[in-house]
Amino acid sequence: MSAAPWLTVIGIGEDGPAGLAPAARALVENAEVLVGGERHLGLVEAAAERHLWPSPFSAARVLLEGLRGRPVVVLASGDPMWFGIGATLARWFPGEIAVLPHPGAFSLAASRLAWPLAECLCLTVHGRPLESLSLHLQPGRRLLVLGEDGTSPGRIRALLAERGFAASRVVVLERLGGPGERVGDTGEGRTDDLVTIAVEVRADPGTRPLPLVPGLPDDAFIHDGQLTKREIRAVTLSALAPLPGQMLWDVGAGCGSVAIEWMRAGGVAVALEPRPERCARIARNAAILGVPGLEVIGAAAPAGLPAEGTPDAIFVGGGISAPGLLAACWDRLAAGGRLVANAVTAEGEAALLAHHAAQGGTLTRLAVSRLAPVGGFQCWHPAMPVTQYAGVKA
Repeated sequence: MSAAPWLTVIGIGEDGPAGLAPAARALVENAEVLVGGERHLGLVEAAAERHLWPSPFSAARVLLEGLRGRPVVVLASGDPMWFGIGATLARWFPGEIAVLPHPGAFSLAASRLAWPLAECLCLTVHGRPLESLSLHLQPGRRLLVLGEDGTSPGRIRALLAERGFAASRVVVLERLGGPGERVGDTGEGRTDDLVTIAVEVRADPGTRPLPLVPGLPDDAFIHDGQLTKREIRAVTLSALAPLPGQMLWDVGAGCGSVAIEWMRAGGVAVALEPRPERCARIARNAAILGVPGLEVIGAAAPAGLPAEGTPDAIFVGGGISAPGLLAACWDRLAAGGRLVANAVTAEGEAALLAHHAAQGGTLTRLAVSRLAPVGGFQCWHPAMPVTQYAGVKA
């Protein structure tokens, strides 16, 4: 770790140098090298060597590597560690940077609205899919969202209406902290590109908000019948034990229900499904349910398993009796990883029994019955029982 970081990231607001703390202002005024976007560099008059961020931004690391050892000041918006450049630079140059934040868009928006910031969910759609907001649409939630550009407020309103939350209060906050600041509940048409959108989530009459716990209703998914049913899915997710940031491979994904619920719990996932029409459904379901980052691979296992990576968990829901499939999945698991597989056929159950004999683990028979009418009476109608294998790799 460097004794004195050579790279200083300074957050600056719409009020320019006048809003900086004395120490930050002195660093900017005496900088040897300034790096930033055109808007940020235009806010200061320091006589320093200047570098604009390159396009594509991936080249920025090479630019900064070439400046290593010189005192470099990077100008960023507000708090650089809130979805900002500071987080990226901290990964690129660990232990070599210092960060001087400025009140950011989230803090300013919360203060304008008198919303306790600790009770708000802070999000961004800058460079990220707008559909990811769908995950967070629960009545009573307060969202603060950094916009991509001036079209973001209108697009967010359209998404809210499509998902059954048109009744939500939407406040548009433009150029916070500067002389051009505007705050309003309407935001019709295009706004300034420097925009934050506040959403107080309210459901429309008849909208059924989706829970965050596993076991979404079956009709939450578009499917052709190839679906791990709600009760079995809830037990399956419990056995898979999702943790934030962990990777799941969903093999024989069908409509993607298990992978999608894994991601709604905070993980990342790859869905493997050989049928193109089902791959399209998986992608659509992922977008609707707020996890558009789900990776879909159109291939059959075991041959189509990703060439690289050691997942933390694998779920096998389709093609379970394919020769060598369970062994290949077990081999690819990370140490301590979980394998869960469901079977409804005799052939699939035989594969689970053989794997259980070889690797240990647990086998559970799951049976669900639903009440439905028969003539003038009500009777229990059993669904096909499911044999579930769960094992942890030593």
